[in-house]
Amino acid sequence: MDIIQNLGIGFAAAVSLQNLLYCFAGVFLGTAIGVLPGLGPLATISMLLPATYALGPLPALIMLAGIYYGAQYGGSTTAILVNLPGESASVVTCLDGHQMARRGRAGAALATAALASFLAGTIATLVIAALGPRLAELAFNFGPAEYFALMLFGLMAAIALAHGSFLKALAMVVLGLILGTIGIDVNSGEQRFTFGVPYLLDGIEFVAIAMGLFAFTDIISGARRENDRSVLAAPITSLMPSKAEFRAGWPAALRGTAIGSVLGFLPGVGGATLSSFAAYSVEKKLSRTPERFGKGAIEGVAGPEAANNAGAQTAFIPMLTLGLPTNGVMALMIGAMMIHDIVPGPEVMQTRPDLFWGLIVSMWIGNLMLLVLNLPLISIWVRMLKVPFRVLYPVILVFCCIGL
Repeated sequence: MDIIQNLGIGFAAAVSLQNLLYCFAGVFLGTAIGVLPGLGPLATISMLLPATYALGPLPALIMLAGIYYGAQYGGSTTAILVNLPGESASVVTCLDGHQMARRGRAGAALATAALASFLAGTIATLVIAALGPRLAELAFNFGPAEYFALMLFGLMAAIALAHGSFLKALAMVVLGLILGTIGIDVNSGEQRFTFGVPYLLDGIEFVAIAMGLFAFTDIISGARRENDRSVLAAPITSLMPSKAEFRAGWPAALRGTAIGSVLGFLPGVGGATLSSFAAYSVEKKLSRTPERFGKGAIEGVAGPEAANNAGAQTAFIPMLTLGLPTNGVMALMIGAMMIHDIVPGPEVMQTRPDLFWGLIVSMWIGNLMLLVLNLPLISIWVRMLKVPFRVLYPVILVFCCIGL
């Protein structure tokens, strides 16, 4: 009964003309930022943070939150169409989403991503409303041992689920760990493996690696084609998932939502990015035909897309209830609250229930806006695949350079 009452307070606060306009502005801008590779919500929110000085606290938080989870929607668009992840959380979507596009199923892949994200957003909103304070307490109890075990599990899963040689999979993980150590140590402040190069002080950007592995390699392989065709390998057959794809996709979306809801509120684990990778690993492990993954499996799109959206939203739980940021974006959200003289923590729920529940309800409204915004655009997005490759690849290169 308290949940219904609290959600009623949230709807009363969020459903005003001003808040709806800022919610739409946030999700629209987030979608556009997600499509542009490498820019990301962190840089965008950093640039727009001073603009929130003149706004009230609730409209400001609604707009900034919309940018964050809206970017998860937009990142899947270019990942599916041109094998270019707009967001780090969309890297996994490239594996099967782009293969679906090459088989003429781009519309089905985009629709699956949008529907799975909306399902995850709806469930994640209810999870925040029902279990937010309790889940925050659980996240607060995670210590170094738990984080180490979680990271070790992820590395072991990457080795176990990789194709081909075990030694190659192990070498892949070790190389990733070595690359991850480059930069300044957060505890001691010492430089590690920078070799005097100042550009390496911040480490190697994951998005830059993703664009190099996916976008540039795809451009190089496409430039070597003898005949100049579009990226399609088959004509587009439908703009929506088939019955078989829907039956295979919705359980994966539910599992991805559960994974993202749990991993999203753990501080320091990356929220949406780790959730999408974990969801893909789980779907491949549970599948009776794991060889389909990487070749256009619908579960490889539905699971990660649901997970990254759920993880993006449940990341707000420790930020709102404990003042504990789970990633850089949540740290900026805390900064936005401090600008308006609001100290994040348990007292926010008691002293400013309209702010707390209004932000939560606005997430569901924003996901509904994103669904309405993205589904009609599917027919427009898939036309991008009919553009000759000689015209398309310079545009991809420009977007990559803008993001970097």
